[in-house]
Amino acid sequence: MTPALEPLRRIAAYAVARDDEGRVLLVRASSRSGTPGVWSLPGGAVDHGEDPNHTVVRETAAETGLSVAVSGLHDVLADMRSMPHRGVTIHTDRLIYAVSVRGGNLVDRVGRPTDLARWHTLEEAEKLKLRPFTAAALGLSRNAGDLRPEEAPVFPSFYAYEGPDGLHRAQRFAAYAIATDPYENLLLTRISEGYPGAGCWHLPGGGTDYGEQPGTALIRELVEETGQEGRLVELLGVASHRDAASLGPEGYPIDWHGVRAFYRVVVDAPTEVVIHDVGGSTCEARWMPLKEVAELAGEQLTEVTADALRAAKLI
Repeated sequence: MTPALEPLRRIAAYAVARDDEGRVLLVRASSRSGTPGVWSLPGGAVDHGEDPNHTVVRETAAETGLSVAVSGLHDVLADMRSMPHRGVTIHTDRLIYAVSVRGGNLVDRVGRPTDLARWHTLEEAEKLKLRPFTAAALGLSRNAGDLRPEEAPVFPSFYAYEGPDGLHRAQRFAAYAIATDPYENLLLTRISEGYPGAGCWHLPGGGTDYGEQPGTALIRELVEETGQEGRLVELLGVASHRDAASLGPEGYPIDWHGVRAFYRVVVDAPTEVVIHDVGGSTCEARWMPLKEVAELAGEQLTEVTADALRAAKLI
């Protein structure tokens, strides 16, 4: 049994780097960490307001001594990890990026949470103790499981805390859908008055629950928000936006940082759109012909919607 621990959430970004021989770059957890001797991809927590693309470059340089450039998004994963030595259980949304090495030299770090950085073949990595998310990202066996709670702890869907400047801060991970039907229509929602982006067209989706995978969360949100049943086709990308003084139904300014994964979703049997959360952040939802979507003005779309539609080459 895992003891009751304080639940926390964070967003983190990691690098999949390969050298000319096809070896992958891994870092080893030191005795200062909760999993000494276990290897993982280089990376770490996304700071408030930081673009995850910058996080993975910064963290990889700090942990390995190498400068990298992001070449693409590899995967998005989530997991829970109990850390009794710190008194916490952490849900981490992990953005896994493919990167190329621009230069630098591998360094060893004495007295830091990771102490070694080394290149390994996949055959060598298979024999190492790997963090489960690292094994999953590399398609290897999970031979060093994290300590997990038996059930996901209760954690609010919206959580704001006071920042160093006295302003409340909120960092949230969410998943959204580019959802199409067989008739060249796109599913869009409109944001209610009193919420940031009021009146703009938005993608269906929303924040993931504690302990929930983003793809699973998105399919759930699609049903709850619009009554449509869809299937995931592909991960299209991740958008990061910060509003330093967002105003919403809370009634006070919040320094808001949203990190959103967006996926292509197909609804094979579309039905009449039904908004189940009446009085919430969505006031309208409908299937819109793709031609009409392409004609929408930029100010009629939320930032994440515009980013996702560009990634899907729909605008």
